[in-house]
Amino acid sequence: MFLQARRRRARAAASGAAVIALLATACSGSDGGSGAQDETLVVFSGQAGDYQRNFNPFSPTMNEGPGTIFESLFYFNQVRDEPAKPLLGTEYSWNDDGTELSVTLRDDVTWSDGEKFTADDVVFTLDMISRHRTLNSTGYEGRAEAVDDTHVRITFPEPAYMEGPQVLGEISIVPEHLWKDIEDPAKDTVPDPVGTGPFTLEEFKPQAFTLLANPEYWDGEPELKQVRYVSLSGNQAGANALAAGKIDWQTGPVPDIKNVEKNYPGYRVITVPLNQNVLITCSDAELGCEGPQTDPAVRRAIYYGMDRAQLNSLAYQDTFSQISPGFASVDSAKELISGKLRDTLAPMEPDTAEAARILEDAGYTKGSDGIYAKDGRKLSMTVHVVSGWTDYITAVGTLAEQLKKIGIELTAQQSSWNEWSEARGQGEYQLLIDALYPGPTPDPFYIYSYFFSTETTAKVGETANPNFARYSDEDVDKALRALKGIAPEETERRQRHYDTIQTRIEEDMPYIPILTAGVPSEYHAAKFEGWPTEYNLYAVPAVWSRPDQAQIFKALKPAG
Repeated sequence: MFLQARRRRARAAASGAAVIALLATACSGSDGGSGAQDETLVVFSGQAGDYQRNFNPFSPTMNEGPGTIFESLFYFNQVRDEPAKPLLGTEYSWNDDGTELSVTLRDDVTWSDGEKFTADDVVFTLDMISRHRTLNSTGYEGRAEAVDDTHVRITFPEPAYMEGPQVLGEISIVPEHLWKDIEDPAKDTVPDPVGTGPFTLEEFKPQAFTLLANPEYWDGEPELKQVRYVSLSGNQAGANALAAGKIDWQTGPVPDIKNVEKNYPGYRVITVPLNQNVLITCSDAELGCEGPQTDPAVRRAIYYGMDRAQLNSLAYQDTFSQISPGFASVDSAKELISGKLRDTLAPMEPDTAEAARILEDAGYTKGSDGIYAKDGRKLSMTVHVVSGWTDYITAVGTLAEQLKKIGIELTAQQSSWNEWSEARGQGEYQLLIDALYPGPTPDPFYIYSYFFSTETTAKVGETANPNFARYSDEDVDKALRALKGIAPEETERRQRHYDTIQTRIEEDMPYIPILTAGVPSEYHAAKFEGWPTEYNLYAVPAVWSRPDQAQIFKALKPAG
């Protein structure tokens, strides 16, 4: 999808003749071309409608930036168990009690405007996000100081081992000499970004923008010379562009996804279980949410009313897999799924009797139209979905048919990605279909701290990032504080806090689990080489997964 939008499923809708013209001039066909065109990787991230010129790496509505233009200190590979990869930092260590993190920085880095990168930039960035709550999506609570130009010391009021991968791998470092004059960094769109990354912004138009390889990059100029992001009208337009050889990489479904190599000569597909597909609910009436979904009973009834096997077949081509209502990953953290959950895994088949029992115990009665109501208010809700996201649109339509059988009425509300994202951030919705992304490692602490912590939410009308459900629970917050100070290897001590969090969120369900998303990416193997494979997952192979996409861009080179 974010960390702000780091893993968001950033896919939006609509453009037309202008975009077709841009594609025709910016891309070569499937059999390649010549000159600069062969060195340009054309990507479709799902954007539909005009791009807004936003390259603020902390903004949930940015176009691009983390990893490509701006860098973190290290890169953590969430799909492979391996040491952190040095970026702006070269090494780090904790003191004995986990309250002090020391980082050594590179001495040979310059910003893309020629200014030297130093420890002062790191300290400035960390101080800035600690002052601006809407920038602080990781809940950072440290205090940074520059020991000298290449050494930073970060102290925490309590043991904070779990902060390490977030501070080191999730926070984009920005230049103090430019950002110190930004009045409100949470709202500034940073139209002309200056970073230390492998790419710089070369050209921007509402229908497409181009990143250019940075010749002064500290790790050497990338062999991939240009990356061009284009806007199309949705999933089908992406599939059509693949068939025509007009784009080189997209993350999203195509028809008959099991036969990509046959249907799209020169292309291959890789599918990785990653994000957790959910209905996000604006859940807390005390924070300004309105609608039937503020009742946990309604949320649990929706959970039991789903036919997940049918959803997987009709909407997701059977590429999705089971999900735990406690949101520990079934694939990478299965051993941490709590034994105290009512359902270790969400049921694949609906339990309509249980859904009816939950609603009737909560005081709902079914009307003559078959829809439950309480206090004169029908169980009728809207679900926001992005125009052009055909898989999600199909999922919402299928859900509406399924839930009608248990007396709940759903209506899809399609909008552009910009409108959808704004509604999500401000809490101006009832239900919204999206996915929860993991953190820098498979430890579920991160997904809990991002999406279930009071620290990362806000009242309706204010920007939440990324606890969009407006969920707040004292027991969950207490467990998160405890987990932050326990070393990852102390599994028994950690598990009791996971038990608390998982049982509370299963009961409350601010995010209603659907399935674990199989994230498919189609890529032009005949034109570029160096892509991740299932045997060499050096980064998450999704164009919208940041900063993973930058690791892939750095590894690619023209095939030959």
